[in-house]
Amino acid sequence: MHIESFVNITSRAWALPILSSMHAGIAGRQAPLLVATGASRTAFAQSMDHLITMGLVERNPGHGHPLRPEFRLTPLGIAAAEIASKIQNVSADEDQDLLRRSWTLPVLTSLHSSSHFNDIKRKLPRITDRALSQSLKSMEVRSWVRRSVDETARPPKSIYEAVNTGAVISKVMAPEIRFL
Repeated sequence: MHIESFVNITSRAWALPILSSMHAGIAGRQAPLLVATGASRTAFAQSMDHLITMGLVERNPGHGHPLRPEFRLTPLGIAAAEIASKIQNVSADEDQDLLRRSWTLPVLTSLHSSSHFNDIKRKLPRITDRALSQSLKSMEVRSWVRRSVDETARPPKSIYEAVNTGAVISKVMAPEIRFL
């Protein structure tokens, strides 16, 4: 999967949990998916519309009631759901809030090797300085990212490295995501 597609998927908080749940065999209807993900109805509907627009999920023709439709993964969605499932399998329940933030996973994916701030920014062209900084700080607080300073450089530069759960997620994602 290309990084731009991955960024687009993760821009909705509940997209990955929905894909992962469908990959796990949860019925593609609203009620079972709401229970499996814990999303609110509004957030679920927005994420599902986003997944449909991206071509990852579609209404199952001939199944379900018009007011209670059934959904299924498209061929593209099957590949994305497999990636979402891998992420969900290596993360704990208490980590879900951080995983649902829009830039956490793309930033972790770019940290499969130690990187400077600008190197990460180059890999994720749509991210703003502020969003990258906040994402790195929130992962540093959770001990998913370690920041060290390269004192030999002039001016000194920060080096970011994925550690602990962040390193596991980064390692799982590295072979799945292609950068520019």
